[in-house]
Amino acid sequence: MLRTDIEISMRPAQGSPPIRWRVAQGLVPYEEAVATMEREVAAIAEGDSDELIWLVEHPPLYTAGTSANSADLIQPDRFPVFQTGRGGEYTYHGPGQRVAYVMLDLKRRRQDVRAFVAALEDVIIRTLDSMNVRGERREDRVGVWVRRPERPPLLDGTMAEDKIAALGIRLRKWVTFHGLSLNVEPDLDHFSGIVPCGISAYGVTSLVDLGLPVSMEDVDISLRAAFEDIFGEIAVNSTR
Repeated sequence: MLRTDIEISMRPAQGSPPIRWRVAQGLVPYEEAVATMEREVAAIAEGDSDELIWLVEHPPLYTAGTSANSADLIQPDRFPVFQTGRGGEYTYHGPGQRVAYVMLDLKRRRQDVRAFVAALEDVIIRTLDSMNVRGERREDRVGVWVRRPERPPLLDGTMAEDKIAALGIRLRKWVTFHGLSLNVEPDLDHFSGIVPCGISAYGVTSLVDLGLPVSMEDVDISLRAAFEDIFGEIAVNSTR
């Protein structure tokens, strides 16, 4: 079911400092990313640092969220597997996938986790819309989905669809971390080692799989515009 009932409003109070924006160069090891998030979130919570959105790519790996079912890890020896404190189940990260780690203080915005998740979904939907791809929410499935009318319908007669972006978040003292991943041009076969997000009835796709040969830089430009529309002013800093 299409979900449209959530009002998105996550901009901070007027006069708040801009969000820092960083784009990592090269592949960032997952352990390094988690350690960086821990430091940044602690500093933001104490008021010692401004909010941060950090864009990365990882080497191939699987992560297990707090709801992960071990039966959904089909090929446990294929890639490294990391237990993580974010919500959700198993997911894949790897080259060609843009991961956005979102470290925002909801006390400065809106202390509403459901609205925050909806806002992240809206970031993805707006980003896709800028590339003429229609992304949609689902009432019973977190993430962003695209319909595939060129494929046979599902067993229940509904239209086939694929997941193009995943979300998983965690909060500490109302500061968010982890975030979203958008498939630009990953190796989609790498998802076959897990049941992505515990959902087996649907597939996984990417922008390139949909016939859009976009670059990661193009995606980053669209992501930044969408984040700024929803969360407020961004100050660009491309260093790690």
